Amino acid sequence: MKKLLLTMMALSLTIAAQGQTETIDTAQFVAVYDYECRTQDDEDVPVTDRMQVVVQVGRTVTKSMSSSSYRQMGEKSIVDLQAEHQEAILHMPTVWTSWPEGQTTVREVIFPHEFEGSEAIPDIEWMLLGDTVTVNGYLCQQATTTFRGVEWCVCYTEDVPSSAGPWRLRGLPGLIVKAESEAHTFTLVELKQERLPITYERKPDVQQMAYAKQLKHRNKTYGHKQYAKNPIYYIPDLQGSITHMEVYNNDNQPFVFANGYPLPTKAHVYKPLELE
Repeated sequence: MKKLLLTMMALSLTIAAQGQTETIDTAQFVAVYDYECRTQDDEDVPVTDRMQVVVQVGRTVTKSMSSSSYRQMGEKSIVDLQAEHQEAILHMPTVWTSWPEGQTTVREVIFPHEFEGSEAIPDIEWMLLGDTVTVNGYLCQQATTTFRGVEWCVCYTEDVPSSAGPWRLRGLPGLIVKAESEAHTFTLVELKQERLPITYERKPDVQQMAYAKQLKHRNKTYGHKQYAKNPIYYIPDLQGSITHMEVYNNDNQPFVFANGYPLPTKAHVYKPLELE
């Protein structure tokens, strides 16, 4: 399908202007991952959802985000409607590791609100294995862990001396090249030497809470049995929750943006990255 690329909407620029963006580090390199989630549609038919995750790796701070969020940091900000709606279905948050110092900060939209929670950087207890494997041209070693109730098997390469990885996975003696659980897979597809600023935007409307509470709210909302059939089931007054809305059509497929955020009209069974 031909993708419709638009110059960043004036509305989005207005929303951004309401916050204060600060530079908190500078990327030493950028890692791009393909992310897959294996799930089911509302009729229990297996489906695989896909998106890309971009990780800026700085000297002290790591920022993991959707590819759309990363593209919008550029000088010529653009919006890919189809990609943004696909990312909204996958619920991939923005994660800052070591911001503030010693903390992990997670920001996400659970429509109609944007939430942010922080906690001390969790220690991930990795079991290093002796096996080696080549993944996308990188000689890797393997490790396993159970993180927040989900079992992971990962491949990491000491050829890239960084303890970073996609999303919240980290803490190995080399960059994570591949990470796989029963439902989720991250695979490194590109390394870029792009030294863009790593930023944090202070938004007055973001709801701050303890991360444990945010995680519970996320899993309760998206894990409900009604979600796959009606992804806005949990909003009792949808009309009252929307202050402004735009609808775009691409090849007769509607894309709805409400309050500046993509509003999915379809969803799949939620597969959480964290259970606890």
